[in-house]
Amino acid sequence: MPADANRRKFLKTGVAAASAVAAGGIAAGAPGIARAAKYDPPAKPGLPPSNMKLNLKRTALVVTDPQIDFLSPKGVTWKLVGKNVTELNTVENIGRLFAAAKKAGITVAVSPHYYFPTDKGWKFEGALEKVMHKIGMFNRTSPYSFEGFENSGADFMPQYKKYIHDGKTIITSPHKVYGPEQNDLVLQLRKNRVDQVILAGMSANLCVESHLRELLEQGFEIAVVRDATAAAQIPEGDGYRAALTNFRFIANAVWTTDEAVRRLGG
Repeated sequence: MPADANRRKFLKTGVAAASAVAAGGIAAGAPGIARAAKYDPPAKPGLPPSNMKLNLKRTALVVTDPQIDFLSPKGVTWKLVGKNVTELNTVENIGRLFAAAKKAGITVAVSPHYYFPTDKGWKFEGALEKVMHKIGMFNRTSPYSFEGFENSGADFMPQYKKYIHDGKTIITSPHKVYGPEQNDLVLQLRKNRVDQVILAGMSANLCVESHLRELLEQGFEIAVVRDATAAAQIPEGDGYRAALTNFRFIANAVWTTDEAVRRLGG
């Protein structure tokens, strides 16, 4: 057999074996972050450790896009994000954060993503904006109507509604691209005298990272919950790994859901 053919056979066999081992490791793991140990911090970090400590009187949980289109198999992005959502236990972890935040009595805010018919008239878009508009992600009929909203892709995940619709959770105006610059999130946090944020939601390298960057620029201290988010993993790149690197580089802290819940007194 020619050398090139041998090499191709070896690479193909090696990749298949590695994939089988990785799949087995995830399947055999415990729920939550234990199922995705491959994303754990390095054994010998090159960055200094976090010294962030919560003052619950001035802390908020902020969750971006806890919506069906991102987090449910019924959502239009599931083929892109579903594997990562599943391996990180993202849906359950966001629910745990909502429950712990409500129990702790801290401010809770949701920053949703909606598109109205007039948003489809944009003259230019980034790559992911084109995808979102094409697949009808977060579609609503009007900013003044909830016709067809219930259980649509733009609606909140059903298991979160008891937390979001309790009359206390802040639901901001929608963000339209990725960050909170176009909505009232910063105003709402400031009016509640919040300057520490526990950040989670979807998706990791888009809305979560964009919220992180803007809130940091606005003077907030931010802890990102790394297994209460997820991202698309496509040929162009692994969105979750990209975000995780940046979380470690720029956030004040990067916690697991277990750590965040513990710090909230759970």
